Amino acid sequence: MSDSHPMTPSALDPADAAASLAPSRRRARITAVTSGKGGVGKTFLSANLAAALARRGQRVLVLDADLGLANLDVVLNLHPKITLHDVFTGKATLEQAILPAPGGFSVLLAGSGLVEYSQLTPVVREQLLHIIKTVTPRFDHVLLDTGAGISDVVLYALSLADEVMVVATPEPTSLTDAYATIKVLATQQKRLNIHLTVNQASRPGEGRTVAQQLQQVVDRFVVPSVGEPVKLEFIGEVPVDPSVREAVQKRVLLLEVMPGTPAAQAVNALAARIDL
Repeated sequence: MSDSHPMTPSALDPADAAASLAPSRRRARITAVTSGKGGVGKTFLSANLAAALARRGQRVLVLDADLGLANLDVVLNLHPKITLHDVFTGKATLEQAILPAPGGFSVLLAGSGLVEYSQLTPVVREQLLHIIKTVTPRFDHVLLDTGAGISDVVLYALSLADEVMVVATPEPTSLTDAYATIKVLATQQKRLNIHLTVNQASRPGEGRTVAQQLQQVVDRFVVPSVGEPVKLEFIGEVPVDPSVREAVQKRVLLLEVMPGTPAAQAVNALAARIDL
C-alpha cells in the first residue's frame, strides 16, 4: 500500500477511506476501541490489550486517536518529545513519532489540549488516513484508541477500522451512551457486526447479561431503521479488580506487573478472542 501517491479529495470521504483500506494479508488488522461514555477504562484496555497481543507474537501499534484529549502517554508513563501534532505540522516524520512502549508494542501518541484537532477538518481527515495507510503494512494489528462520544473526529477514526470494539460498564449511563454509539455505527456506517467488551463487571456473567440487554434494545429500535440484523458480538468481560486502579495510579501496565490478577487474565482472554 504505497503512500507515494497524492491524496485526492474523494479519498477523504469516510466510505472511500474504508474502501481504500480493504483487508489485505499484507497489512495490519485495524481495531478501533471506543465507548459512548468517558471513564470506562478504554485507554487502559487498549494499552493492556496491545501488550497481550504482543505476547502472542503480534507486531502491534496503538494509535492515540483521541486527538484533543490524549492520555495514552499518561497510562504508559511516557513523556514523548514528538507527537502526532509534530507529524501533522511537518515538524517531524511519522517514523520519528512511532515510539516503543512497555509491553513490547509501539505507540503513536497525540498531544493533549489541542483544540484545533477536536474538529474534523479536511487536513485532519487527510492526515489520519495517510498515517493509517502508512503504518498498516508494518504491523500485524493496529489499535485505534479513540475519544469518547460520537464527535466527527471519533466517527471518522471508527470508519477507518476493520472492526469496532465498544467498551461499556454495567452502569446505566455507560450503557445508554454505548447504545447511542452502536446506533450511530449501525445507521451511519452500516456496521452490522460490532464487538462489545464489558469492563468492571461485578460478578461472573454480568458482561454477557449486559450484552444481551443491549442486543434486545438494538433489535427493537435500531434494526427496523437499518433493515438488516445488527449483531453485538460479546468479546468478554473484565472484572472489578483493585489491581487495575493500582496499576493505573502507578502508570504501569497491569499485564507487566500483575499478570496473574483476574483483570490481567481477562485481558489475555480478550486478546485470544480477537487474535483469530
